[in-house]
Amino acid sequence: MHSPSPPREHRSITILLADDDEDDRVLTADALRRSRLVNDLRFVVDGDDLMQYLRGTGVYAAGGTEAPRPGLILLDLNMPKKDGREALAEIKSDPELRRIPVVVLTTSKAEEDIFRTYDLGVNSFVSKPVTFEQLADVMKTLACYWFDLVELPQEDADAAE
Repeated sequence: MHSPSPPREHRSITILLADDDEDDRVLTADALRRSRLVNDLRFVVDGDDLMQYLRGTGVYAAGGTEAPRPGLILLDLNMPKKDGREALAEIKSDPELRRIPVVVLTTSKAEEDIFRTYDLGVNSFVSKPVTFEQLADVMKTLACYWFDLVELPQEDADAAE
């Protein structure tokens, strides 16, 4: 496998993983570390928690838990309270949030989920691999794509409007 040329300097961004399964959160974090992705990784456990994080409400309100704006959201579809589909619809319909890239990372392979999430504005749909080695490979590919190849909107670009 070849690396992109020339490699750009890595910007440290916050990755927000929305997944209710603790084992999946741990495995994904380990896979990201193995891909040598040096970024701030944050976790939320359901769609309500995700939206509170993004809007700075609830435990994420001023003086509460720190919630830096994510540069990328990894989103599971099947979560309690508010599922990933509902959260995705809210994110992509909110002018303050819609530029944040969202990658669905889910066990679902249902065609209706794929079509629906793209209709809602997801940036990528990735089925969770079965083995840790496959997950590590997926994370390495995602890291290469989102942090070496793609130009992401800068946080302060929103303030210029």
